[in-house]
Amino acid sequence: MDSDQTTLNMATIGANTLSRLGRARITSIQGYGVAASTLLLYNASTPGEAGAGTLVATYKFGEEGLEVYIPGSGILFDQGIVYNLAGAGGSVTVTITGA
Repeated sequence: MDSDQTTLNMATIGANTLSRLGRARITSIQGYGVAASTLLLYNASTPGEAGAGTLVATYKFGEEGLEVYIPGSGILFDQGIVYNLAGAGGSVTVTITGA
């Protein structure tokens, strides 16, 4: 049986990076805990479109890590998911529907 749910690993540090092109909903986010990390999520189809007007969510976390489960249908990205992960290192894994 096929599923429309999958995971994306976000490991590029300090640059706007396209993680998925097209419509998707983020339903959970897990981040590896390192000091002073920030995850920015943009609704954009290219890294160049990422900016204040397309910013959807900001998550700040430290050594405790990040574990977020989004209720209902999740966070809608109708253009694509561009992210910027800032910090000392680490990675973030998101679960999406619409794969």
